[in-house]
Amino acid sequence: MSGRGPFYTVVVTLLAFAMPVFFILVPLTIFLGYSFFSVDHGEINYTLTIANYVRFFTDPVFLPVFWNTCVLCLSVAVLCIALGYPAAYFLTMLRGRWRYVMLMLLMVPLLMSYVIKIYAIRSILGQNGVLNTMLVGLGILDRPSTLFVFNMNAILLSLTLLLIPFAILPIFLTLERIPQVLLRASDDLGASGLQTFLRITLPLSVPGIASAASFVFVLAIGDFLTPQMVGGVNGFTFGRVLYSQFGTAFNWPFGAALSVALAVVVIAVILFGEHFGRQKGLAR
Repeated sequence: MSGRGPFYTVVVTLLAFAMPVFFILVPLTIFLGYSFFSVDHGEINYTLTIANYVRFFTDPVFLPVFWNTCVLCLSVAVLCIALGYPAAYFLTMLRGRWRYVMLMLLMVPLLMSYVIKIYAIRSILGQNGVLNTMLVGLGILDRPSTLFVFNMNAILLSLTLLLIPFAILPIFLTLERIPQVLLRASDDLGASGLQTFLRITLPLSVPGIASAASFVFVLAIGDFLTPQMVGGVNGFTFGRVLYSQFGTAFNWPFGAALSVALAVVVIAVILFGEHFGRQKGLAR
């Protein structure tokens, strides 16, 4: 058995890394290779070129859309944290099984079809939707407004509603791991509830906030279905640009170059979130 130990360990390690390499690293490498090709009369020209990247950085359309999408997704992350943190904090205040019952209820939307959720949001934000009907009924608006549908505002609100559960869960897990002895010690030393939250709970929950923000940002920036369904002509995001290159224009090399640019931002956000969360956690 002792002679088979190292060999068995090597085999298990290789198998563990085989799936991520095959399904993640290999496709990314293929996309990187495709980004240096071009399309000529509908056929892929396999001559190496950087024209796709030059077009991305010099065309007056793509870079502004990319930047606006990053700002939009950052706004979604901020809103999800602002709305999800109180919900996660409320969950940690519950005792016994009710804590996990409420957590499961908050996670129920994740089990629903993504398309159904988007249609439900459209029925709320639409010109004749629940929100406009309520605002007109209360006298706040004279007539239904298009402020919340088929524009960037609609994408912002829709993505926020769809991705809040992904912000609540990591924050809840971080808050739950805070040692209760620290909170009791703060109370024994005469600190108020607000002081305990600002000096202990909030700083120790920063890693969860960083994880939630990066998670939501990555999910939002790669979403093309939500902007397609609620954005209209005024809600054009980078995800829709990618979709058009692969699904409409059939310009795979240029779409691959755009995907590489998106992947760079995604990887940078993940690394920044992980580094920021780890440093804040160690500092406390």
